Amino acid sequence: MNENARSNTKPESCGGNRLWSLLALGLAVIGSVGSIYLSVGLGLKACPLCFYQRTFMMGAASIFLVMQILESKRPGLASCLALPLVAGGLGVAGFHVYLEVADKLECPPGVLGIGNAPQQSLVAFSVLLVATVLAAWSGRCESRRQHPLGWVGLLILGAVMAAASIKSSPPLPPVPAQPYDPVTQPFEMCRPPFRGA
Repeated sequence: MNENARSNTKPESCGGNRLWSLLALGLAVIGSVGSIYLSVGLGLKACPLCFYQRTFMMGAASIFLVMQILESKRPGLASCLALPLVAGGLGVAGFHVYLEVADKLECPPGVLGIGNAPQQSLVAFSVLLVATVLAAWSGRCESRRQHPLGWVGLLILGAVMAAASIKSSPPLPPVPAQPYDPVTQPFEMCRPPFRGA
């Protein structure tokens, strides 16, 4: 087959690519709605790390939605565009959960009281990352030049965004000298736990 004939052939079918992309869109929308519900529905206040995670999730949802509307023939492109945001959100969520495990923060219960907001965010970003990578992988047929090492670069970009978000976040408040007063200081935001004497 000569070079002109190759360039005129249609790209091979991407099979499950659109399905993975739609799944990633659904997961990102659910994550975004859940994040807003924590504030609007449950009356919780988002800490800076929570805001970063919300922004990453909403950004990924926006990319998947816009690409479904405008570029439905190339769903793998949405995955590549969203991958750094998903990786960045996962990095911030992982750091947030680390602060809890290290007993530097305590966070209020999440949606339906299953874990807390950072734990739910970590799970949501983990599942979204799998769906996004699978959508990108199944979309590799859209371009013969697309290479898996390019995805590694996108993940590194996400890690850099996560590190920048964590580094630029305001410092944690000081550890309280006495227990929180549930009337004047309701448990509605991530905060340093009281350690007692």
